[in-house]
Amino acid sequence: MKYYLLLFALLGYYHLAEAQDITVRRLPNEVFRNVKKDNNDTAQWLWKRGGLFNLNVSQGSLVNWAAGGDNFTLAINSYFNYYILHKKGRYTWDNSLDVNFGFIQTTSLGSRKNDDRFDLLSKVGYKMDTANKWYLSGLFNFRSQFFDGLTYSGNNGTLSSTFLSPAYVVLSIGFDYKPKPNFSLFMSPLTSRWVVVASNRLASKGLYGVPAGRNSIGEIGAFASVNYQTEIMKNVHYRGKLDLFSNYNNNPENIDIFLTNLVSFKINKYLSATYNLDLIYDDDVKLFGDNKTSPALQLKSVIGIGFLMKLTPILKTPPPPITLPQAEPTPLPLPQQNI
Repeated sequence: MKYYLLLFALLGYYHLAEAQDITVRRLPNEVFRNVKKDNNDTAQWLWKRGGLFNLNVSQGSLVNWAAGGDNFTLAINSYFNYYILHKKGRYTWDNSLDVNFGFIQTTSLGSRKNDDRFDLLSKVGYKMDTANKWYLSGLFNFRSQFFDGLTYSGNNGTLSSTFLSPAYVVLSIGFDYKPKPNFSLFMSPLTSRWVVVASNRLASKGLYGVPAGRNSIGEIGAFASVNYQTEIMKNVHYRGKLDLFSNYNNNPENIDIFLTNLVSFKINKYLSATYNLDLIYDDDVKLFGDNKTSPALQLKSVIGIGFLMKLTPILKTPPPPITLPQAEPTPLPLPQQNI
């Protein structure tokens, strides 16, 4: 009897050890396996579009004002953004358009614009990892302005820019890092950029790094772009974009910088206070200094209270899966019995 008890005990320990060994062997697979995200965690969509529109207007007038000043001032600043996003499987396609325009009218200076820009960005990505953070991407960017731009010396204005003069065209292949839906970092060691000066009047002056008499020049360099937006606190939103470019063939240490920031403070459904800060540095834009032949940091700062409307995002969801009706099984005929 003792031998039977000993035999059962040994068999029990063997099965216990075998079960533990199976668990130990499965641990690496469980630790390193891919986590499958439930499709119901977030809203699924194929296309998404939306944007916002902001308009600030300020006006002032003076009559018999002893302290002095302009009898009449009017300033209008506007900003429009629209985006279209697409994702399917491992592929993403992000498109955005930013348009800025500002105008000022005073009795002493007359009419002048103080902002003019449109910026089109399109980016296609292919997901490389299971964490949905790294994408192999191609980027296209086009930036220019609509109307004539003048630089002033006193009350005398000199034409310095106009439609497609300059215009910047960027084609780039690189890696896009998206750790969160509101943050994107695009990096490319190989980027082609074209600087266009379509106006022959400006092209003859050799502006924006384009040789005199030519209307465009191609550059090869490194490019990085950061896009970020967040809600700082309730009813306070921030949106920013930073572009960096280094020309391999011409002073690569002089990095071109384009930075735009927008902070909005929501007052009610349609009224908001906004603050916009843009910084630009391009070593080839030599329009400043005493002799108007030196580059400089360009800064634009606008604060105002006005109309702000967010365009409600529109989602196009994938069609539901088609479920085919299951056919009922056909009963088999009963075997005939011979009587």
